[in-house]
Amino acid sequence: MPELRAQIDRLDRVLVRLIAERQRYIERAAEIKETRDTVRDEARVEDVIAKVLDEAGRAGLSPAIAEPVWRLLVECSIAHEFAAFDARPKAQRSR
Repeated sequence: MPELRAQIDRLDRVLVRLIAERQRYIERAAEIKETRDTVRDEARVEDVIAKVLDEAGRAGLSPAIAEPVWRLLVECSIAHEFAAFDARPKAQRSR
């Protein structure tokens, strides 16, 4: 059991680094988008989920894990992007 836990801990460290990289792209998107109403894009959300579920199927990841995890990740990412957008100087953003 200790070896299994060590491997899970190792994977968690890798996942944290990958999610941090994803967050940096989210922050960049907040810099690029011209208006706040473009932060949430429902079509993009569903596109991301569909791609994740497709990849999950190929990788052997249960959709019962993949879908809720990614939906939460996407929702947290959108909230972070809104915060990053709102933190921009007013001269750099439109409503």
